[in-house]
Amino acid sequence: MTYQLTAPLLDACVLGIVRSEDSYGYTLTQKVRRVVDISESTLYPVLRRLQKSGYLTTYDAPFQGRNRRYYAITNEGKDILSFYSDEWNEYKTKIDELICGTGNDGEEAAGKTEVGSDE
Repeated sequence: MTYQLTAPLLDACVLGIVRSEDSYGYTLTQKVRRVVDISESTLYPVLRRLQKSGYLTTYDAPFQGRNRRYYAITNEGKDILSFYSDEWNEYKTKIDELICGTGNDGEEAAGKTEVGSDE
């Protein structure tokens, strides 16, 4: 993908995945990879940062004779995800206005009038 994934946007993606269901590192990486090329070595520091910030909590559960570390979203994580979601929607709308010409700031309407006028 052409566009870079910033740290807050990556945090929001991870929190959005974990909001739906508790996940372990490998599945989180696979789900993020569906959209963005990311390695596990990139994701684990993100998970530690989110945990240190109180947005994620962890627990271990046995799976086929081994333990897996699962990540679960906290109430604080839900709050910051809501903030990120609001910010993303506002940002996405503004970018769409610029790229797609969907803005209603008056300049677009004036430009259309000038192009269509016979003066």
